[in-house]
Amino acid sequence: MLPGAGAGAGAGTGTAVRADPVRVRAPRGRRAHARARVRSGADRVQGRGFLAKAAAVTAALTAVGALLGLVRDQILAGYFGAGAETDAFLVAWTVPEFASTLLIEDALALILVPAFSRALARRSGSLFGDPVRALVRGTLPRLTLAVAVAATVLVLAAPLIVSALAPGLPDPRLAVDCTRLTATCVLSFALVGYCSAALRAHGCFLPPAAIYVAYNVGIIGTILVLREPWGVRSAAAGVAVGGVLMVLVQAPSLLRELRARPVPKEEPTTLAPDGGRAGQEGRILVLGLIAPVVAFSLCRQSQTLIERFLASPLPAGAISHLNYAQKVAQMPMILSLMLCTVSFPVVARALAAGETEAARRRVERDLLLAAVVVLVGASTVIAAAPKIVELLFERGEFDRTDTVATAAVMRVYSLGLLGQTMVGALVRCYFSAARPLWYPAAAMAAGLVTTTLAGIPGAHYWGAVGIAAANALGITCSAVLLLRGAHRQTVPVRVDRLGEGLLRLATAGAWATGAGWLCSFGIGSPALSVTVAAAVVIGVFLLFIACAAKAPEIPPLPRSASRRTDHARPHRAAPTAAEAAPVGETAPVGGDVPLDHGPR
Repeated sequence: MLPGAGAGAGAGTGTAVRADPVRVRAPRGRRAHARARVRSGADRVQGRGFLAKAAAVTAALTAVGALLGLVRDQILAGYFGAGAETDAFLVAWTVPEFASTLLIEDALALILVPAFSRALARRSGSLFGDPVRALVRGTLPRLTLAVAVAATVLVLAAPLIVSALAPGLPDPRLAVDCTRLTATCVLSFALVGYCSAALRAHGCFLPPAAIYVAYNVGIIGTILVLREPWGVRSAAAGVAVGGVLMVLVQAPSLLRELRARPVPKEEPTTLAPDGGRAGQEGRILVLGLIAPVVAFSLCRQSQTLIERFLASPLPAGAISHLNYAQKVAQMPMILSLMLCTVSFPVVARALAAGETEAARRRVERDLLLAAVVVLVGASTVIAAAPKIVELLFERGEFDRTDTVATAAVMRVYSLGLLGQTMVGALVRCYFSAARPLWYPAAAMAAGLVTTTLAGIPGAHYWGAVGIAAANALGITCSAVLLLRGAHRQTVPVRVDRLGEGLLRLATAGAWATGAGWLCSFGIGSPALSVTVAAAVVIGVFLLFIACAAKAPEIPPLPRSASRRTDHARPHRAAPTAAEAAPVGETAPVGGDVPLDHGPR
């Protein structure tokens, strides 16, 4: 619902008109008609099936992007194997991995989605100007300039970066060439992350969900065209091409959203409260929020830096085995976080409206559903890891020895998938209200220290498998710390109840893993073995949840996805405080925010 009209204006919004003691007044005037138009759009898209449709769109395109990512890795494995050449490229691959986490998946999303939500809240009550456009004018030029400078520095400092990341590489020059090509993605990824956050805040999920489809298409196409003259450098060039395609997929939709609201012909020379507040928000965005969020994202992605640093002195192929194992094992985690990505703007808007209880219920449901998805996927991966690697990669330059080594790493790495999912989902409890919080960064730093301390002896005695075990231990430590501190945050989840549910789900995953391995063991066909393992894992997991005493209450995905938070319901007994307040006297967050468009 939108806030009520200003005091003395006597105007309502949409279907919920305000009444005085004598009669009900119809909307009139410029402000009332504009707000009625926005309100009708909000009621249209916030129907019961909106989140289900958004989740379905995101799931479909996420699956397509993940499949294309597998095709990309299969092409890399088939053409270049798992040796010194691919190790050099994967060191350069650290730059886009780091940039995607910092600029697309975590930092910018956690900062900008709440910022755009507040700007959209103020848009409905703004007579002059547009707070959303003011926010864009105040942040996008500075962001573009900063990341352009950072990309230039990375290109020039490529030799230093390679020597710091992987001092044991046999051919550092190849890694330097690839790093210079991949460093260009820093600028494109920043623009991608900005567009994604803005579009999701507007309720437009299709273009952001399609970015990794475009990204992988760019990499695959560039490898196929330039493989002969450039070798593995063609993959690095594909990263640059894919980054440009990701921007092009989203830019038209964002421009359309920004132009959707007409600007008044005459604006006051001095900014109204909206404009001044947008400028103030821009400064807060830079000074107050970005430091803790960036610190969290850097610590999270530094797990990969530690892995590759520890693996660089190992025999050639160790970095490649870690990479292939992670790419496959992380697919369940990516799918499990899909619903959290879709509902993050909903949680932010519920908090903007002051509806903490609705946000808490939404987050708790999402956490349990994400745990179910990731544990089923991890159990399948552990049960059938050798057959999965054989089915996906064992061809061309990727031989049987590589399959055995990658499968061993994959099984150990999968032990940390629940922790990775919980980190990705729980951090939204800390940053949904756009407050500067350092606790998530501290929790990730503690996990990074754990990974380092366990990885040094692990790499020495067990090689890549020891590094994967250290990664799983470190990320699980961070997840536990984030869970323990979540009850004191903006979204006060019930930690004890949630922890009990996660423990029971993990127990179900352990039983399902053993059953899947026993039933698929000895089946010669890789495809049949993986199919049997997946079917048995799903059946045993669901049976355990249904029969176990005090099993966690897991709502079905379609019902949970379609359930709306309280502020999205078109009919309520009484208006919220944000709705009842006059336009000029609303809280700083500006009340609730409608979704302007449905998924498309």
